[in-house]
Amino acid sequence: MLISLIITTYNRPDALHLVLKSIETQSMGPLEVIIADDGSDQRTLDLITSYKKQSNLKILHSFQVDRGFRASKSRNKAIAQASGDYIVLVDGDMVLHHEFIRDHFNNSELGCFVQGSRVLLSKSKTSKVIKQQILNLNFMSSGLQNRKNSVHWNFLSSFFSAKRNYSKGIKTCNFAFFKKDCFNINGFNNNFEGWGREDSEFSIRLMNSGIKRKTLRFNAIQFHLWHKENSRNSLKQNDDIMQKTINEKLSWCDNGINIFL
Repeated sequence: MLISLIITTYNRPDALHLVLKSIETQSMGPLEVIIADDGSDQRTLDLITSYKKQSNLKILHSFQVDRGFRASKSRNKAIAQASGDYIVLVDGDMVLHHEFIRDHFNNSELGCFVQGSRVLLSKSKTSKVIKQQILNLNFMSSGLQNRKNSVHWNFLSSFFSAKRNYSKGIKTCNFAFFKKDCFNINGFNNNFEGWGREDSEFSIRLMNSGIKRKTLRFNAIQFHLWHKENSRNSLKQNDDIMQKTINEKLSWCDNGINIFL
């Protein structure tokens, strides 16, 4: 099974640089890294260009012009370019545990998508991590706001990870699925613009199509660098789109990844 790791980013090259460095430390690397860029400025392009020259990673830059928060469309564009048959999604402010890719590989399962968890870093810890380029984050690190999520233990993971279909807690900052399952529901819904619910609605359509949710604990760990919260101005209209999917038990969206295929 070949894994395409997709990183969503927007105008945060310092964080993206740290994420890329954490991919270099993986015990099992991905086939490729695709940066889904939602319209960042020249600084991000310069970082990617520079990093590709010094790295053995296969790095692709999927770019769309800046017209506000359009994560659904950005992800679709990147997924359409993916060569792997299994997709792992992360955000560009997530430092990955060195077993992150291997854990997703080991927990992949036909008929399932995988929801991982994250460890939140404080604002001051984030500044220190970026300034000092700290990658070795763990349970004993200072500045962790939900420390239990930083425990990496395969034995515990086998007991506490579970399959149960519900949309609460869906976060595509740590999320994985088979590409064919994504294509079968036409990917993310491009009608989502502005922050919120695009990841939940995508998951609901996966579940409506017969794909089960698998929630990981104590595996596939990532450390979330602090940032200001995104604007909630679009939440009402995005809630309406999601509610329609729930009410009508939809598994397909008309405006999806098909426009890139």
